[in-house]
Amino acid sequence: MQVILLERVAKLGQMGEVVDVKPGYARNFLLPQGKALSASKANIEAFEGRKAQLEADNLETKKEADAMADKLNGQQFVVIRSASDSGALYGSVTTRDAADVATAEGFTIDRKQVVLRSPIKDLGLHEVTVILHPEVEATIQLNVARSPEEAELQAAGKSIQELAAEEEAAAEFEISELFDDIGSAANDDDDLADSVKAQEDDADKA
Repeated sequence: MQVILLERVAKLGQMGEVVDVKPGYARNFLLPQGKALSASKANIEAFEGRKAQLEADNLETKKEADAMADKLNGQQFVVIRSASDSGALYGSVTTRDAADVATAEGFTIDRKQVVLRSPIKDLGLHEVTVILHPEVEATIQLNVARSPEEAELQAAGKSIQELAAEEEAAAEFEISELFDDIGSAANDDDDLADSVKAQEDDADKA
């Protein structure tokens, strides 16, 4: 099926181009989203009449998107989730989650604008693409952690594995300290017993 694009569509073409697409893609996405029209003679003529206005509108929305991208690029948003000790999430972080945390911080983002490079199923820092305009993208970072404190440590550059190793080392240190205290107390008891025995022996001799 041939359509004429009303805006740039990634991997398909620029505004005004007539391209061949699968009928289902046109009917289910391009046409209802207002991204294209069927390439009939009447629609092509209508586009030519609206082209200047469409280009002006596109330029205006692109400027707005560029301004938004300047503010959004590089932003880090914290997502708190339950996870195992190994860092595997009980579930996954979705495009809706990304949109919600960004919106909560004052950025108006729809989940349809969010593109996940791969499913987010682990704790850590994950880069996510946000499509602000057919010609403008921004990259944000999701800091997925089990607590705000853990998120702060991850933001400082520590991985979940490093945090786990530190916690394990701290626990082992506490245990060794406990055993040292127990050993010290046992030695004190032995010293006391020896002292009492020596006093008893002295008394017997007397």
